[in-house]
Amino acid sequence: MDEQFASDNYSGICPEAIAALIQANQGSAPAYGEDDWTQRAADRFRQLFETDCEVFLVFNGTAGNSLVLAALCQSYHSVIAHELAHIETDECGAPEFFSNGAKLLLGAGDQGKLTPEAIAAIVHRRNDIHYPKPKVVSLTQPTEVGTLYSLTELGAVCATAKQYGLKIHMDGARFANAIAALDCTPAEMTWKLGVDVLCFGGTKNGLPLGEAVIFFNKALAEDFDYRCKQAGQLASKMRFIAAPLLGVLETGAWLHHARHANASAAYLAQRLGEIPEAKLLFPPQANAVFVELPPVVIQTLRDQGWRFYTFIGVGGVRLMCAWNTTRDRIDALIAAIQRALSHSPA
Repeated sequence: MDEQFASDNYSGICPEAIAALIQANQGSAPAYGEDDWTQRAADRFRQLFETDCEVFLVFNGTAGNSLVLAALCQSYHSVIAHELAHIETDECGAPEFFSNGAKLLLGAGDQGKLTPEAIAAIVHRRNDIHYPKPKVVSLTQPTEVGTLYSLTELGAVCATAKQYGLKIHMDGARFANAIAALDCTPAEMTWKLGVDVLCFGGTKNGLPLGEAVIFFNKALAEDFDYRCKQAGQLASKMRFIAAPLLGVLETGAWLHHARHANASAAYLAQRLGEIPEAKLLFPPQANAVFVELPPVVIQTLRDQGWRFYTFIGVGGVRLMCAWNTTRDRIDALIAAIQRALSHSPA
C-alpha cells in the first residue's frame, strides 16, 4: 500500500525498533516481564522523566487509559474529560467497562482543550450522593484535534484539579509529538505540573505495538500489575514489547521521529494553505492536520484510493503524518486535490 494519511498507525516499524526487536530475539529470556529488556526500559523511562516512577507495559492505548482510570476510580466515581477526548469518542466504553461503571463527565473547550473553568463547573454541578463523585481529570496531549496545551495551560488545569482533590491522568498516545513541538522536557510536561499518571504512546511513533503506563504517584500503582494480568495485558514474552521501546528511547529516535512527523504536518498545512477551497479547521501544532474540503473532492480522493478519516474531531478531513511520511507523497496528495477541484462543478 502507498503511504496514506488516515492514521499514523498505518506506518510500519521504524528501523531502531526493528533492530532492537531482532536483538531481543537472540536466544531465550525469562517470561512475563522478568527479562532484562523490560527492566532496562523501565529504568530508561526513570532517566527520561528524571524521577523514580512505576512503569508498566501494555499492548495498546485503550488498555492503558482504561486500566489507569479503573485504578484511580471506584465504580461510583467520575472522570472529567473534554467532550472530544479519545476515552469518550473512540474507546468503545472501555474506561467505563474496566472501572465497573465510573462515569465520564464531559466539558467543552476551544481547540479540543479542557479548561479550568470547565472543570470547576463540572465539580460544582452537583455534590449530592445521587451523583457520581468527580475523582479524576483526564487530559489528552496532543488533543484529538491536533492542538497542544501549552505548559501554562497545563499548569492551570492541573492546579484546578488539585484544588478539588482530583487525580490527573494524561493520555499521551502522541506524547512524543507534544514534547517535540513544545521543546520541553518530559518531566516539565508531566509530574512537575502535577500529572499523576501518563500513558506514553509508542505505536503511533514507529513501534509495532506497546505503550508504557507511567505512575509518577507511585502509591496509585498498587496492584496495577494484577489489573494488567486480569485484563489480558500481561505479555508472556514481554521483551518483545519492551525491546522496541528501548530501541527508540536509547537512540533518541522517539523524539527524532516525532519531530519529523510534526514537520511533515506543518509542510502539509502549508501546501493546503495554497488552495483557496481548503480551510484549515485547527492550527496544526503536532502531526495532525484537519481541513475542510468540498464533498465532491473528498469523494473523488476516496475513489482514487486515498484513505483518511472524516469522523474524528468536529467535521472535515483528518490527515495524519507519521515518522516516515515523505514530502513527495504530500505533494502527490496536494496535486490530487487540485485536480479534483479543477474537475468539480463550479
